[in-house]
Amino acid sequence: MLEIFIPQMYQKNIFSINYPLLKEKGINILIFDLDNTLSFIDEKTPSNEIRIFINDLSKDFTIVIASNNTYNRVKTFCDNLNCDFIASSLKPLKKVAKIIKKRYSCSLDKVAIIGDQLVTDVFLGNRTGMLTILVDPKGMKDLKITSFNRFIENRIKKGINFQEGVYYEKK
Repeated sequence: MLEIFIPQMYQKNIFSINYPLLKEKGINILIFDLDNTLSFIDEKTPSNEIRIFINDLSKDFTIVIASNNTYNRVKTFCDNLNCDFIASSLKPLKKVAKIIKKRYSCSLDKVAIIGDQLVTDVFLGNRTGMLTILVDPKGMKDLKITSFNRFIENRIKKGINFQEGVYYEKK
């Protein structure tokens, strides 16, 4: 039962992910969560480090930021990046997967979703056939709804032993 929440990869942060391995595995699209994955929840614009990072990744991947946060929050952040975004994405509902398939005419096994939450990012990705990568939250401060998700997540994590840097092949 917990398998649906187990990511195929776990890393401490977005910078320690082996992106050449993802490319080797046929991944063409990277979906990043915004809050506590790419930035702290109160950062309105991306840091220079994130701008450079996303710019470099966009040479090899299509980059999409998918967030449950509001349109204005996500658009303001993404205006400083040259990437697509999906705001009010309702993760873990399948809305993001449907938009990606339609917008990019791609198979979801060519997509990786990277985020800091098991019950939104990993759950969505595993349910739709995306490669799932869990990272630690960038900060301790969360939105109110996320605090509830963290409570559920902490209960789930008690039954799972994550190993940093391990790539778990899909069965």
